Amino acid sequence: MASKKGVSSKTHTQSQPNDYGNQHNPNNKAYQARIANEKVTKKASRKQEAKQQARLFDELGLNERLDWMCYSNPYDLD
Repeated sequence: MASKKGVSSKTHTQSQPNDYGNQHNPNNKAYQARIANEKVTKKASRKQEAKQQARLFDELGLNERLDWMCYSNPYDLD
């Protein structure tokens, strides 16, 4: 049995599906605004994450990232 693709009027007002459709239509200003907002938000969250990581490394006394230890061969240091 195929499921019905629609929105119930008991759970949504008419403006709610309209708003959703506008935000997912590439030819609409609401879509372009949503995409621009996502770019800004992702950029800001990456900066915040980098600051938190730097603070943690300073607290632990680690000045360099230690990723090389995970991927190197320990016998190469001999």
